[in-house]
Amino acid sequence: MKVLTAVKRVVDYNVKVRVKADQSGVDIGNVKMSMNPFDEIATEAATRLKEAGQATEVVAVSCGVPQCQETLRTALAIGADRGVLVETDAELQPLAVAKLLKAVIDKEQPQLVILGKQAIDDDAGQTGQLLAALLDWPQATFASNIEIGDGSATVTREVDGGLEVITIPLPAIVTTDLRLNEPRYVTLPNIMKAKKKPIDTLKPADLGVDPSPRLKTLKVVEPAARKAGVIVPDVATLVQKLKSEAKVI
Repeated sequence: MKVLTAVKRVVDYNVKVRVKADQSGVDIGNVKMSMNPFDEIATEAATRLKEAGQATEVVAVSCGVPQCQETLRTALAIGADRGVLVETDAELQPLAVAKLLKAVIDKEQPQLVILGKQAIDDDAGQTGQLLAALLDWPQATFASNIEIGDGSATVTREVDGGLEVITIPLPAIVTTDLRLNEPRYVTLPNIMKAKKKPIDTLKPADLGVDPSPRLKTLKVVEPAARKAGVIVPDVATLVQKLKSEAKVI
């Protein structure tokens, strides 16, 4: 079974992002970039399937600028066998990424595709679902456990009311939640091995996809600063403030 995992280059989650002065977006100049944490979980899940003998090959795919090769090298260091970079300077939105991934999947013919449930930069949470629709494949989103059977996958999903367990036939799309696993620490020997693993570079034109954005960002602003909390002496004062000041009761 071949497993394909998609990885995205984003601003590192430890970095406090800054909004550009013209409010057109987030300033990523001289900012540390890393792999999207949910994609790291997806790559770890694919690697564990290979280590368990349930997968024969893991292919990592990234779409974006040439620097995405660094993100692919991280995926290779985690355990992916080879990488595919769809190189473009266009502003990639979920639909364009889904179309690019579909074109790569049509070439690679994997039996399972694992993606992070969302990217921490745009928080769209759409790519996996759009990809499943384009491929007409079954999907299991927000997975906290994946078990591969004979031609099927049993997935435990995180839902509002608790957990939902579903079985879907392969090939299929799975998107990962935080509790699926804890990605391994990438060691120096694995980083060195990753440098020797192949990365194929494609262009959207090679795949017959137009990645032009369909949506326009009107404005990006920082969240409003939170006011300092107030300590009240008793419940009666709390209730009075909720009524007269907050006006929530």
